[in-house]
Amino acid sequence: MSKTHFGYQSVDEAEKATKVAEVFHSVASKYDVMNDLMSFGLHRLWKKITIARAQVRPGQKVLDIAGGTGDLAGAFAKAADWGRNSEAQVWLSDINASMLGVGRDRLLDQGMALPCVQFDAEKIPFPNNHFDVVTVAFGLRNMTHKDVALGEMCRVIKPGGRVLVLEFSKPDAFLQPVYDTYSFKVLPWLGEKIAQDSESYRYLAESIRMHPDAETLKEMMLGVGFDEVETHRMTGGIVALHIGIKY
Repeated sequence: MSKTHFGYQSVDEAEKATKVAEVFHSVASKYDVMNDLMSFGLHRLWKKITIARAQVRPGQKVLDIAGGTGDLAGAFAKAADWGRNSEAQVWLSDINASMLGVGRDRLLDQGMALPCVQFDAEKIPFPNNHFDVVTVAFGLRNMTHKDVALGEMCRVIKPGGRVLVLEFSKPDAFLQPVYDTYSFKVLPWLGEKIAQDSESYRYLAESIRMHPDAETLKEMMLGVGFDEVETHRMTGGIVALHIGIKY
């Protein structure tokens, strides 16, 4: 059986999805609190930039993959005029039932009963050329076959549509020593103190290191069918936003 990485561990490909699911079942209830602590609130700015770049318009169809607690889907629902414009569709999705449940409940609390669907991004259950915009924020690095998932995202967007991938990346060299200390010392400590789970946050730090850098991810996206890919590195390269466009 083929092997893949789970953080720094080598595991059977068939095992990775289960192991990732265990991590997110564990952290779901504290996910947003931990994100605020870990990023000093910067994840909210990174998501705002992604939402602005998505350029969702009234009546468009949007799919948020690995949508977690519903931050992006809620913003897209407002931009698409969901609930008033009959053409608008905004779907919240995640492979993890615990995360999807948290996002669904949060959106319901805001008065938005968005459709929610649980699926593996390597097998997106929608037809070709269906969506105007597809997004995935901080979810791609947990996928076993990233190229397959990206190819599926490209498949389901319409010609002229765009896929936005917001993900941790490789920071500039001068930031690397501080970033490493923070990732492997501070994050697990925060995970233990706030979520009573240091191991899940150790995995998350390792998964970031195993993720392709910005240029490699751009080439991967071009290789699966995108006609153009814009790359926007932010906060010294700690995160990068890739925008794949299909003509």
